[in-house]
Amino acid sequence: MLRIGQFTDTFLPIVDGVGRVALAYAETLSHIGHEVTVSAPMYNTGHRGGYPFELVDYTAMRVPTAPQYRTGTASLDLRYRRRMDMIPLDIVHAHSPFGAGREALRISKERGIPLVASFHSKYYDDFYKVLHSDSLAKMVVANVVRFYRKCDEVWAVSETTAKVLESYGYEGPIRVVPNGATMRLASDEAVRQVEERFQLGQKPLLLYVGQINWKKNLACVLDAAALLAKQGEDFALLMAGQGPDTEQVQSKIDELHLNDRVRLIGHISETHVLDALYARAIAFTFPSLYDNAPMVVREAAVMGTPAVLVAGSDAAEIIHDGANGFLCRDDANDLSRVLTDILNNPDRAKEVGAAARETIPLPWEDVMQQVTGYYEHLIALHAGRRKRTASINTNNS
Repeated sequence: MLRIGQFTDTFLPIVDGVGRVALAYAETLSHIGHEVTVSAPMYNTGHRGGYPFELVDYTAMRVPTAPQYRTGTASLDLRYRRRMDMIPLDIVHAHSPFGAGREALRISKERGIPLVASFHSKYYDDFYKVLHSDSLAKMVVANVVRFYRKCDEVWAVSETTAKVLESYGYEGPIRVVPNGATMRLASDEAVRQVEERFQLGQKPLLLYVGQINWKKNLACVLDAAALLAKQGEDFALLMAGQGPDTEQVQSKIDELHLNDRVRLIGHISETHVLDALYARAIAFTFPSLYDNAPMVVREAAVMGTPAVLVAGSDAAEIIHDGANGFLCRDDANDLSRVLTDILNNPDRAKEVGAAARETIPLPWEDVMQQVTGYYEHLIALHAGRRKRTASINTNNS
């Protein structure tokens, strides 16, 4: 049994991609017999104490540029530090180079235990959007790289994600550890309830799940929907999520006269509802150029729903066009063309969705068995180095 610390800057109820990965690590590692502690900013999770792992959270405040998120400095929260001091750990794993990374690094140094850090996101893009300066964004990214250089091992969620980190200037070894998925089915009753709740009737459903943020290429999604409507295609497009551009996206929907076809339905926290939405959809529409290895594509595949992604994008690494998903160019006209073909050939879309379920998702249990082996190897290496150092110091004295 290992005693593992998972450090994340996002946690329930904000289940973005990184938050979902950290939660899956904590839940699955706990279920296979390890003791897991999660360090995270303080959110109102709604069901404290109901986890199979220990949650130790610290005082946090809203992020001005993204109010759905919270941030804080764990080391300044004395209540948090007292709790963490009582919890023994063999290894720490950071899912972010920011607050979570700083805290994981602090504990790693203080306790002399190894630190793993996962690289998930294209941080330059985020910084540039906020700072509007290439030089400033690159300065912050340089700090990110400095953090990863201090870690015992660096993981990336895909080959393309590893290349992004290398493009930032990181030159060390990177282990690719893909994300998993929870294999389950949506019930017919849940799908029926979704149809009633969102008044879908018999309309084919196109689905988007993710941040309501222009960086996700949402303009392409809306322009393609407008073209479909102009062609007279019968469909509904539901966009689930929240984000900084919600009002602007709604304004775009109004401007394109798509209110009878396109709806922003907000953040969906109920897993069975999200599963039913995926299962009801004929296609998952996700032309993001920002995402590296999006969890939502895997979640859609679990429900047998094919994704439509942009050819050559990092997110499309796992897609073979027409086999287990669909690819389009980064262009509303081409996205519309692909969606039109799907809407007019629902049986083929189902076949591709079935292939997606067979080829894309990896059960989290399988991933965590590998992860446990990597942790054990790092712990053994770290312990060996400490023994050699102690022996050298003893001999020198």
